[in-house]
Amino acid sequence: MKQILAISAFLMVVHANAQQRVVAECTITYAISVEEDNSIDKELLASLKATTKTVYIKANDSRADLVSPTFKQTVLYNKASGAAVILREIGPNKLMTRMDNAKWANENKRYEGAVMTITPETKTILGYECKKATIRLKDSSSYNLYYAPNIVPSVREFEFQFKEIPGFVLEYEAQVPDGKKITYTATKINFSPVQASRFDVPVNGYRLLD
Repeated sequence: MKQILAISAFLMVVHANAQQRVVAECTITYAISVEEDNSIDKELLASLKATTKTVYIKANDSRADLVSPTFKQTVLYNKASGAAVILREIGPNKLMTRMDNAKWANENKRYEGAVMTITPETKTILGYECKKATIRLKDSSSYNLYYAPNIVPSVREFEFQFKEIPGFVLEYEAQVPDGKKITYTATKINFSPVQASRFDVPVNGYRLLD
């Protein structure tokens, strides 16, 4: 009887894995929304509404572009090396920060030890049935996200806090400086090939920061 149960459990795992597709190449666009109330600065609200995020994934490389009316930030990350490059454009200023594996982990240390709880709630985003998960950090703060379990990106660390999520995150919460939570929701996903040049690190034009 134990042997039958073990075989049954093994087949269930194989079937579940067969249903999950690894996405090694895609472009995904997120829109930003924020709950409006009288306490939020109107200028900040307008800027957030006009901000978009685009993520590019190609094998071991990811690129995340956050573009607002006042600034642009690009995060280039390589899964094989664990290194990242952050590019920021604020007005005429172009800044670059290079991080090796250790520095990148330290930059995101607030997410280490996070506890994920998967809830029964689901939502359909871009045609994918997504499961809701709540992530609680060591500082007791928490945020919600929805992920599609049928697909998983080849690089989950395009957001460091997603690295243990068993699927593709299509909606998630984040905080702005005044403590309010904003929501990123995927509005488009394209599985066409991504140009390798998108992951090139600029060799000039940026001031290197320590």
